Amino acid sequence: MYPSDLKYTKDHEWVRIQGDTARIGITDFAQQQLGDVVYVDLPEVGRTIAQGDVFGTIESVKAVSELFAPMSGEIIEVNAALKDHPETVNKDPHGSWMIVVKLSAPDEAKGLLDSTQYAALTT
Repeated sequence: MYPSDLKYTKDHEWVRIQGDTARIGITDFAQQQLGDVVYVDLPEVGRTIAQGDVFGTIESVKAVSELFAPMSGEIIEVNAALKDHPETVNKDPHGSWMIVVKLSAPDEAKGLLDSTQYAALTT
């Protein structure tokens, strides 16, 4: 259910680490809890974030939720397509990334959950 090549947070974000960068999005569980996503507010490229910082918000027909950075670093890319098509998060949550971060503290990944641990958290 949850891809094994990703790491997860207790706040329901996922991370795909590739070398010194990480793609970040929200999990299938998170999008199910939110319902139909209607807006995603993402930060500017160049912003530095620390693990646990709020980096944006996601709005659904039910609620507005904050997005928390699972790892620290500089935002080097933002998925601009989500501005016009936020519903993509509902259709493909583990493929619809939100930001790419150049990692400043790669060891933070050790504190994240693997797919089995995350699945246990959500059941």
